[in-house]
Amino acid sequence: MIKIGLTGNIGSGKTTVCKILETLNVPVFYADVEAKKLYKRRDVVEQLVKKFGRIVLNENDLIDFKMLASLIFSDRKALEFVTNLIHPLVFQVYNEWLNRWEKEPVTVHESAILFENHLQHHFDKTVVVACPKEIRLKRLLERDKISQEMILQRMKNQWPDEQKENAADYVIMNDGSVFLIPQVLTLLENLKGSSSVS
Repeated sequence: MIKIGLTGNIGSGKTTVCKILETLNVPVFYADVEAKKLYKRRDVVEQLVKKFGRIVLNENDLIDFKMLASLIFSDRKALEFVTNLIHPLVFQVYNEWLNRWEKEPVTVHESAILFENHLQHHFDKTVVVACPKEIRLKRLLERDKISQEMILQRMKNQWPDEQKENAADYVIMNDGSVFLIPQVLTLLENLKGSSSVS
């Protein structure tokens, strides 16, 4: 099995690429989706309340993601605390998930902050979905209905596009200038050609 780490900055179109991969029968693990599930665990909630206070809870005593985001994206140490709490748990879930797909030739682990959290050594190859900042910003303003200030704050916590592209083994361009599906097909061919995968 070739384990792929797929990443890209906010608004780059990672999910779109992953949906294409799934259509091609490649299993995809969505780290951000699994991370969100972990915030429902009692032990995780208790640790977050201990760190930040009950301000991070909504009226139902569940994690208020907007409040938590406003706290961690403006405070690097707070972001590191949450990252160090959540990411080891995500990888426990990922390793269990891998066991279910052990006979597959290729699996994909999608994570927004793969390089920032130095996770690349967990994978055989890394792929970046790239898109210029201006296009990403426009997409996010239309999609998420949050302020430009909040989007830019989140962008600050991610590596610049060029740095990610230089660190990755493969780059998929999603700026509208090149069709995505042929790029994904070429990626899979290259991956299979670089191993004994049949």
